[in-house]
Order: sequence, then C-alpha cells, then structure tokens
Amino acid sequence: MSRFVSAALCTVFVVSALSIDAKAAYNAAAGKAVYDTGCATCHKTGLMGAPKLGDKAAWAPRIAQGEAKLVSKSIVGFKGAKGIMPPKGGNTKLTPLQVGNATAYMVQQSK
Repeated sequence: MSRFVSAALCTVFVVSALSIDAKAAYNAAAGKAVYDTGCATCHKTGLMGAPKLGDKAAWAPRIAQGEAKLVSKSIVGFKGAKGIMPPKGGNTKLTPLQVGNATAYMVQQSK
C-alpha cells in the first residue's frame, strides 16, 4: 500500500512540475514579432470583435479564464457573442508555440 501511495505522490509531483514548465514555456518577447506580423491586423483595430491590445477591460475576463484556455481558443478558433477568432488568427502556418507566445505578449500588454 505504501508503494502505491509513494507512486501516486511522485506522479502528482511530476505532473505538477510539467504543468509549471508548460506555463513558463511561452515567451512574450518572441510573441511580439508574431503579433506584429499577424495578430495586430485584428487586435490593433478591434476587427471582427477582437479585443484591442492594451484594452484592460476587454482582456480582463479573457485573462481570468487562464492562459491555457486562451491559447487553446487561439489555436482552434472561437466564435463568441462579440466576435470571432479564426484558428491561429487565420495563419495556419503558425505553430502552437508561436500562437502561445503571441497570446502571452497580448496578455502581458493588456494587464
């Protein structure tokens, strides 16, 4: 029984550590380049209902959902009551990491 408990605790520790690393993996500084070359098309002007970069009131409820959910919606796309987010902002060549970096940049600029 104690081996089972030890194994379970080790598993929880490893999963927790991986979760922390995954959250830390996004680089907002690298995301600025992705934002500038694509995301700004909508997030600078509010096109298609996109929250504008730096608009704290518009970003607050999105940020409250957590980084993982924001990145996921940015990758797969989202249609809400106020607007639409095409998958990867319409640039299917972006990697999930690039989308995450851009999301981290926008969040950082909008807190």
